[in-house]
Amino acid sequence: MRLVDIGVNLMNSAFDNDRETVIEAAQAVGVSPLVITGNNIVSSVAAFEFARNRTSSSYATAGVHPHNATEWNEAAQTALRELVLREPKSGESSGIIVAVGECGLDFNRNFSPPQDQRKCFEDQLALAAETEKPVFLHERDAFDDFFAILKKYRSRLPRAVVHCFTGTEAALEAYLSLDCHIGITGWICDERRGGGLVSLLKNIPADRLLLETDSPYLLPRNLPRCERGKSGRNEPRFLPHIAVCAAEILGKKPEQLAEETSANAVRFFGFNQQQ
Repeated sequence: MRLVDIGVNLMNSAFDNDRETVIEAAQAVGVSPLVITGNNIVSSVAAFEFARNRTSSSYATAGVHPHNATEWNEAAQTALRELVLREPKSGESSGIIVAVGECGLDFNRNFSPPQDQRKCFEDQLALAAETEKPVFLHERDAFDDFFAILKKYRSRLPRAVVHCFTGTEAALEAYLSLDCHIGITGWICDERRGGGLVSLLKNIPADRLLLETDSPYLLPRNLPRCERGKSGRNEPRFLPHIAVCAAEILGKKPEQLAEETSANAVRFFGFNQQQ
């Protein structure tokens, strides 16, 4: 069973001591390639450099997360633009950087002021439109503003995925109306918080569903303790567990869901132009 993990925070300090081992463990259970998430300029450059030497197993996104929007200034904008422009446009080849992001809005804790988040988000959507890159999106407790901004740019963007979706039925319908892909994480395995998502999973068209761990976050709650390891961190090797859980909800065999979502990832990011 082959799976593509579309969201791995591999540059997070939780992986400082064993990134290669993490990739090998993922490959051993059929999870490859990984899309490494960039969430500020430093991590985006690091993700690019890491993935560039591992093109058969890793790709990267480049962007500034809304939590880090206070870092967004002219220098950061120039640096991100130069990094993305080092890569070909998606219509030519997927390259190493396969999407702009993680970008969006997060009003849950407002680590950055909303006005800074909006500016940072719009500038990155404009960059994605200019460079013809897909966007890797984050939204939490900010649907109205997020949707309004995304809608302005959507026709100019080749593809868009709302990653780690945990929203409402109305939000899901709105994103699908903009032809967005939807990223599902181990939230689907959490009986405490994931009940609403379970009921919405069947509303996601098969050709719009993508799977991710968002590791090291969101360790699947129902993962057997014997498989978790001592650190308690989430890893790409646990993606098959999420796939099995999602397949059961959808009434599909895990192998079928893995084939469908991997094919979706290949089309979304353009891996087939590299492999």
